[in-house]
Amino acid sequence: MAKTATINMRVNPEVKSSAETIFASLGMTLTEAINVFLHKSVMEGGLPFDVRQPRYNAETEAAMQEARDIMNGKAETDTFDSAAAMFAALDK
Repeated sequence: MAKTATINMRVNPEVKSSAETIFASLGMTLTEAINVFLHKSVMEGGLPFDVRQPRYNAETEAAMQEARDIMNGKAETDTFDSAAAMFAALDK
């Protein structure tokens, strides 16, 4: 019996990069995270989480995409020196 097996898969490069960042913050490589997923799937006898369609309206979807873009440095954001400056900008 082989000690390891190879899995080749295609993944969106942005998703891969985001996943690697998340797992690195947990002290894991992408390979280790995938192994955890596979082990947990075997233990559960299926996917280790519910698979459902999200029920977000268009405004929420747009806000979530904007947040992802900000986190990935793809969107410009305003910065403020104080809460008062932020509220003054919001009142404009």
